[in-house]
Formats: sequence, C-alpha cells, structure tokens
Amino acid sequence: MFRAADRYHGGNVGAALLLLRLIVGAAFIAHGLPKIADVAAFARGLEVPVWLAGVAAYTEVVGGGLLILGLLTPLAALFIGVEMVVALLKVHLPAGHPFVDPRGPSFELAAVYLVVMIAFLLAGPGALSVDAWLVRQARARGEATPAPGRRRGVV
Repeated sequence: MFRAADRYHGGNVGAALLLLRLIVGAAFIAHGLPKIADVAAFARGLEVPVWLAGVAAYTEVVGGGLLILGLLTPLAALFIGVEMVVALLKVHLPAGHPFVDPRGPSFELAAVYLVVMIAFLLAGPGALSVDAWLVRQARARGEATPAPGRRRGVV
C-alpha cells in the first residue's frame, strides 16, 4: 500500500506540505490559546465537561505546534481530525449551520480542517519535517525503518 518513503515527499510537494503545516498549525494555536486561557468558559459554551473542553483546547495548541514542526504528524492529524468531526457533529450540524454563510456561523472551516488532516494522514508531513529528519537519522545509523503496518522481520 504505502511505503515509508511515500510519507516524506520532497520538491514542490514537500514545500506545499510545509506551507500547509505552517499555516494550519499556526491557525490551530491561535484558535486554541484563548480556549486554554478560560477552559471553563469554553466548556460552558459547548455544554461539555471542563475536562473535555481542556482536551479540545490543548489538542489545538499542542497539535498545531506538532504540525508546524512536522513532529508526530500522523498523531497530531488524527487528534485534530477527531476534534473536527466532533465540532461538526456536536456544534455545526445540530445547529443547522450551512456550509458557507458570510453573515454567521458555518461549518466550512471545520470541514476544510478535517480534509486537511485527512490529507496529512494520507500524504504524510513531507521531507521538510522533523518526522522525515528522524527517519533520515535512523537510516544513517543503519536502523531498519519498516513500512507502516509491518513488523521487523516479517515479509
């Protein structure tokens, strides 16, 4: 299916993935910091337990930072993607928000972020990432880097 090398695109694709990681990661940090500053108010607004609001807020800030670095990118994309699914199912769709509405709330941004996270899960972080650097270092030391889903010694 996917080879490990397929996750670390170079050239134009690698540069595009870097730009996408930088902008989307910064956006998540910017969205998450005010939520961390007052998690209780964020929880009240969503009508969820404070601990769950805290998980969401820290997912945005930590996940955004990991995206910027390209570190643990699949994990960050998975957690942020799950958060976007929850935002769609708990907030936007029950409220009847349209896909796009310049006058008020819409689910456009949550849907776009969800698709971006799916893209990171499918394409990987690109060659210009800490993940790729760590793989290069492991290969330089002669450590095997099995393809995702394969154990060492298993063909």
